[in-house]
Amino acid sequence: MRCPFCGHEDTQVKDSRPAEDGAAIRRRRFCPGCSQRFTTVERVQLRELTVVKADGRRVPFDRDKLARSVRIALRKRPVQEERIERVVNGIVRQLEASGESDVSSKQIGELVMDTLKAVDEVAYVRFASVYRDFREAKDFEAFLGSLEPPAAPGG
Repeated sequence: MRCPFCGHEDTQVKDSRPAEDGAAIRRRRFCPGCSQRFTTVERVQLRELTVVKADGRRVPFDRDKLARSVRIALRKRPVQEERIERVVNGIVRQLEASGESDVSSKQIGELVMDTLKAVDEVAYVRFASVYRDFREAKDFEAFLGSLEPPAAPGG
């Protein structure tokens, strides 16, 4: 692995440990060229995914972009970082397990919405407002009206 500080080609692994409930490996590395330390994370990738945008463009799937979107929706909500990582990992696994190399941006958006609905309804509404491009208060009203009413207490 190349050093991100000096570009030295040959860095050394000093420590490896499981991360993200065993779905990844976290490695502490040392660069003999500049003596800097840094961390890398390795994840299993079942297949290369390509996202097919609404306008037909095809772009490589970006896990970090997905994670950013989920984190933005969950910002200032009572959801731990570990749970967010599990949510993102679960979405990526579902996409990889679909058997398709091409996934539509719509399919990803719907999967994120379904997952967020189960995790935190406020985050679900936040994500939906961007994903479905709400323009006015009535868009929120219509969307909120479509949500299932909360269960009655004690029943």
